[in-house]
Amino acid sequence: MAQLAQLLRIRLASEQAKATETILPTISPQGSSGDGDLLTANGLSSQPLVGTATLELADIPLHEQIVRFAQLAKGAGCKELKLLPLFLLRGVHVMEDIPWQVSLAQQKLIKQHNVGSEMVIHLLPHLGANPALVRLLRNQWAKLDGDAKILLSHGTSRPGGQEETGAVANQLGAVAADWSVQPSLWEQVSIIANSGAKKIAILAYFLFEGRITDAIAQMLLEIQQRLPQVQLNLGKPIGVSEALIDLIMDGIRQK
Repeated sequence: MAQLAQLLRIRLASEQAKATETILPTISPQGSSGDGDLLTANGLSSQPLVGTATLELADIPLHEQIVRFAQLAKGAGCKELKLLPLFLLRGVHVMEDIPWQVSLAQQKLIKQHNVGSEMVIHLLPHLGANPALVRLLRNQWAKLDGDAKILLSHGTSRPGGQEETGAVANQLGAVAADWSVQPSLWEQVSIIANSGAKKIAILAYFLFEGRITDAIAQMLLEIQQRLPQVQLNLGKPIGVSEALIDLIMDGIRQK
């Protein structure tokens, strides 16, 4: 997340420099690192101000992270803060938890810090809502060898979550599997193997490597032992790249 935020600062500074024909400095606020939400602030300041926050595993709740960043942004002369959820699926976190935390942050800014009336928080659509994400995933597929494909996501218990993953998989010519709900990776690999496929490419539909992707790799080793006649090729998560920055820029340009 820290690397991603730095790349975004560089991109924003470059675009602003082109617009004003000057080289602009950057502000690098402290933020929590991890897979979560990317905060950007734009307003009167000519400096790109980017911070990171997480919904879970942070020392303080997300709404407190937003409040602190809003105070920093106000001090830099900003009047608007854009929050882009770096989540791939429209699950409980995106549809319920994050909007609630944003609402708490706005209330606290108004009540305790007298910043809310001057600082507008825009909660943007989550990253996975960008249709251009499929193009990035196609580039990921190009690095994998397989005559069948599985798109493996975390999954969500929220109604409609499987349909969302399935729609992305269909565009990629793949079948969908989920880590936390059905259909599981083992089920989909078994079905494809029984159909006669010799090589199966599996793309981890995650932003970054972590404990879950480690567990997926371990599970694939176990599946490979049970199905030695099939070659299983696991691709890496999306990861930090200029292509991901392009998608983020698409998101924060929204009004």
